[in-house]
Amino acid sequence: MRIALIVTLLLNGCAGDETISAFADRDAVYVLRDIDGTAFTPKATIAFPAKGEAQGAGPCNAWSADQSAVYPWFELGPIAATKAACPDLDAEGVYFAALAAARFVEVQGPVLILTSEDGAELTFNAAQP
Repeated sequence: MRIALIVTLLLNGCAGDETISAFADRDAVYVLRDIDGTAFTPKATIAFPAKGEAQGAGPCNAWSADQSAVYPWFELGPIAATKAACPDLDAEGVYFAALAAARFVEVQGPVLILTSEDGAELTFNAAQP
């Protein structure tokens, strides 16, 4: 019994990253292209620099959140954002609401797609260096 517990603990401790961070390019910054097929013209980004971390920028503010769901599931913890105002603040609200509603993630090369339970999609392209 004790050996089984030790083996289980070791395997759990050695488990690799199963979040989106392991599947997306950790060095990439993904730029929002569209929400539900409608072009999103203000600049908004998302990146996954480390296990359990998501960060980016809305049109006005930088943001960060925890993301520990196992790929292909996606769920951000509370989004912490700076509090700057700008003319695109309404668009930022749309972006943050769509991010908060996302429940699935898919990576296809340089394309990242977040999808909500009702099928709404955010499509991102990896920024060119």
